[in-house]
Amino acid sequence: MAEEAPSVIWQPQPGPQASLITCPVAEICYGGARGGGKTDGMIAKNAIKADRYGLHQKGIFFRRELPQLEAAIERCKDIYLPLGWSWAEQKKTFTHPNGATLKFRPLERDSDAEKYMGHDYTDIYFEELTNYPDPRPVNKLRATLRSGAGVPCQFHATCNPGGPGHNWVKARYIDPCPSGYEVLTDKDGNERVFIPAKLTDNLELLTADPGYVGRLRQAGSEQLVKAWLNGDWSIVEGAFFDCWSDKNVIRPFEVPEHWLRFRSFDWGSARPFSVGWWAVASDDYLHNASRIRRGAMVRYREWYGCKKGEPNVGLKLSKEAVAQGILAKEQEGEKIAYSVADPAIFAEDGGPSIAETHGNEGIYWQKADNKRIARYGSPGGWDEMRQRIIGTRSVEDDGTILDDGEPMIFTFQTCTDSIRTIPVLQHDPNRAEDVDTNAEDHAADEWRYACMSRPWIKKEPKVSEPETDPWGRPRKSDGNWKTI
Repeated sequence: MAEEAPSVIWQPQPGPQASLITCPVAEICYGGARGGGKTDGMIAKNAIKADRYGLHQKGIFFRRELPQLEAAIERCKDIYLPLGWSWAEQKKTFTHPNGATLKFRPLERDSDAEKYMGHDYTDIYFEELTNYPDPRPVNKLRATLRSGAGVPCQFHATCNPGGPGHNWVKARYIDPCPSGYEVLTDKDGNERVFIPAKLTDNLELLTADPGYVGRLRQAGSEQLVKAWLNGDWSIVEGAFFDCWSDKNVIRPFEVPEHWLRFRSFDWGSARPFSVGWWAVASDDYLHNASRIRRGAMVRYREWYGCKKGEPNVGLKLSKEAVAQGILAKEQEGEKIAYSVADPAIFAEDGGPSIAETHGNEGIYWQKADNKRIARYGSPGGWDEMRQRIIGTRSVEDDGTILDDGEPMIFTFQTCTDSIRTIPVLQHDPNRAEDVDTNAEDHAADEWRYACMSRPWIKKEPKVSEPETDPWGRPRKSDGNWKTI
């Protein structure tokens, strides 16, 4: 005699997980911390909609790489197979007896999203959204959400702090309402909501596996574990510029008129452009609690050409409009000693280059040294930038910090897009000495051009020569050792 199927296969836990199941909003971001029951919530919600809408329910579940889907597939088997669903290994698809489906697919880059154009799904599920450095492949999939049968279509995503997509996910879902549960509406009438979930909301996991928190503490740095447990989005793990600190950000002040000033520029149209105005301290300067040393660079103004509320999306302004905008932001009589820009703006593609167009408007760019990493003994831009961010700090051979001194590069608090994007940049997964160029790196590139225009050489401490060699022989006036 066959065993009877249990009457309840799964039920949501009270709190965020139950809110996810019942949430009718078209776009939902769920999570913010490890162990919040995120995967279960999405899988179960799809099953509930499948019972309701039958063969018209068409779900698809994404992660960036296929092996990352294995845990979610196994969990889905635990819930779906007892309910009568079937699993097709080759097609990576679950099918309900009534015809509803849930596919599992990898989506790594922008070009992968093209494969789904023309498809239609009622529900899209993204797990670990911060694994995507750029929102483009994710956004393209939104066009596949449609239903001719009237099924309410929804986009679902789970996330944790950290990862290459930390910045854009935080800007879209967390920054507008960190506490969540507020339905936001964009200019086109599209609604989205953030539902925060923490480990403490998953009582089943804590009861069934009391050692989980201890293992989690062993899996990452103190900062990352704190972010995982508390959903703290102010913490960034694995940042390229892990040397960035609050010391680099200062309150605005009246820049002394005699300090040299210059501009730096990184062009963008579909992606943001970035313009920075810099002053170079010609003498030591005390500002509040910060000492700006002679030779330090101060970013006192910026213009970041990004669509409001849409990180990494450019304004698509014309070359002329950008040049005119740069001049309009400057004060009357402001003396700019020189201007550096990415050499790419000097390219001519069947017409005047960007540099030539800007020259006609009265802005004359020089080609920046755009080396990213050190080669053949020549310094790279990221090294120059890192050295200035760190500043005068000196370190012993064993790694002990002797002097946590003053930075040699600062930015005004008003340069918000630099402050937003640079500290969260991640390492390139294939080249650790470079930043991930799929991320929002435009302000950083422009900082790099600025730093390369004014290389900073640390003064090494003077080491006094010993008066005698190890055998006690005295030194002659010419520096050689006297023979005994």
